[in-house]
Amino acid sequence: MASAVKSLRNRFFAIPLVAVALLLLTWDRQLPWPILLGLGLVLVLTVFVAVHHAEVVALRVGEPFGTLILAVAVTVIEVGMIVILMLDNPEKTLDLARDTVFAAVMITINGILGGSLLIKTLKKRVANFKAEGVVGALAVLAALSVLSLVLPSFTTSSPGPTFTPVQLSFAAVTSLVLYLTFVAMQTVRHRDYFLPPARPNTVQSDNEHVLPPSTSVALLSVGGLVISLVAVVGLAKVSSPLIQGVVNELGFPQMVVAVSIAMVVLLPESISAFKAASFGRTQTSLNLALGSALASIGLTIPAIAIVSSLLGLKVNLGLGATDIVFLMLTLLVAALTLIPGRATLLQGVVHLSIFGAFLMVVVMP
Repeated sequence: MASAVKSLRNRFFAIPLVAVALLLLTWDRQLPWPILLGLGLVLVLTVFVAVHHAEVVALRVGEPFGTLILAVAVTVIEVGMIVILMLDNPEKTLDLARDTVFAAVMITINGILGGSLLIKTLKKRVANFKAEGVVGALAVLAALSVLSLVLPSFTTSSPGPTFTPVQLSFAAVTSLVLYLTFVAMQTVRHRDYFLPPARPNTVQSDNEHVLPPSTSVALLSVGGLVISLVAVVGLAKVSSPLIQGVVNELGFPQMVVAVSIAMVVLLPESISAFKAASFGRTQTSLNLALGSALASIGLTIPAIAIVSSLLGLKVNLGLGATDIVFLMLTLLVAALTLIPGRATLLQGVVHLSIFGAFLMVVVMP
């Protein structure tokens, strides 16, 4: 039974407005760590609100543009946080964009996907899903990952793990084309590939969730989304000394900052995926995990390419040997998990084990 989005609760507007007020009060000031911690919590709440408003607008617009709006909103948050930190300290953040995108892939494919399979298979012995859609998404992810994050480590036209301007432009265009092609397949041409497998004696519906909201509700969400995005990016700038201070104090690698950004950005999608898995909707969980990974690379790489060219920022895109090993292992295990169209508890534990090893190496390389 479908339900309609009729109104928005007051907190969906109060939180971003409070966030903007705090941003104005704390901008360009030296703040003690308890206040920075509080601002960080407000930032996380505002990310949830921004994603909610984007979902409301996406429902009103419909597919395929709805999916793009949601992906663009999340990308604005991710890119905004990356660029703010890069402008603060260009020399120490050469790897930040690369590390954040790579962390997003590891979180989505091992953390979210593995966690979703674990939740589902603890309740039911086997998790069933449509291989046609998820395997296609994995193929796009493999191409995007290797072309954008591995290839720069082996090219010789520019020093270091970097692309020349022409190579970077090609990678950006290719990433965007692959992502848009996937969106078109997911939402229009082969939409049935991404719907839950039909149950016996039931009629499958491609619209079982919510009806589109009214125009007035959608317009309110557009305003709420814009305010939320401004607040998130601004608070990332204000509260960044907290993360950087913890990293420096404990002697952690800079990769910890990238993982923190990716976790904050992906937190709403993670919770949605785990909830879907707990309700038995494995297909929805996998769609969220793979879709988040694809958007992180397919939209972030072009955005970073444009921003770095306009602002003259140097960006290292090529992964190191250890990260390449993790990426190849992740893609291989994901293929073995998704191709059969069914998974057990074992596959969930394997993915989570890889994710645990990744986090260990991040903290102790």
